[in-house]
Amino acid sequence: MQSVNGVVGDIGLIELLLILIALLNVATFTLYAVDKRRAKQGKRRIRENVLIFNTLALGGIGAAFGMYLLRHKTRKWKFRVSLAAGLIVLAIPLYIWLTP
Repeated sequence: MQSVNGVVGDIGLIELLLILIALLNVATFTLYAVDKRRAKQGKRRIRENVLIFNTLALGGIGAAFGMYLLRHKTRKWKFRVSLAAGLIVLAIPLYIWLTP
C-alpha cells in the first residue's frame, strides 16, 4: 500500500482519501445548514447547483444528514434524486477501497 509522508506522519493513501471524503461530507452538511439558516432569515441563499454538486462530489452522507436532520430540501425531487445518486457515487469508491 502506498503511503504519504508529511506533517501528519506516515499515513496510508486509503486513510487519506477517507479523511478527505469525511471533510467533504462535513462541508456539504455545513452548506445545507447555512442555506437553511439563510432561508429562515430571508437572506441570500446558496445556489441549488452548489448543493447538488457537493452532494454528487462524494458528499452524499453530509447531504443526507443535512436534508433529514435539518428538514431542508426534502420535498424537492431533484434533491432526492441527487441524494440517491450521491450516495451511489460515494459507495462505489468506498467499496473498491475497503474490500480486500
